[in-house]
Amino acid sequence: MPRDSLGELEQLLMLAVARLGADAYGAEIQRELEELASRPLTISTIYVTLVRLEKKGYVRSARGEPTPIRGGKAKRCFRLTPRGVRVLEESRIVLERMWSGVDVSAHPERH
Repeated sequence: MPRDSLGELEQLLMLAVARLGADAYGAEIQRELEELASRPLTISTIYVTLVRLEKKGYVRSARGEPTPIRGGKAKRCFRLTPRGVRVLEESRIVLERMWSGVDVSAHPERH
């Protein structure tokens, strides 16, 4: 059985969802990614990726209450599923294992 794996954008989006908790909706996720990851993404890119993650069972969405700030529109809030948490943790472990013992600053072609 193939392992679940995440691309970089998927990892960043899932980390933003985890960081934001109950406030994980499109505009806040976009702001978080731009501020912390220097990744200015369009809102459509964010939603397309979140829908893909939801189809994979890594995130779940629900409509919030309509707010006057958004002209009466409800937010679509996202949260990680237990499967999403597991695959995100596995991705971190793989990256940490790959980075262990690597010092790219000492790489001869860098100088």
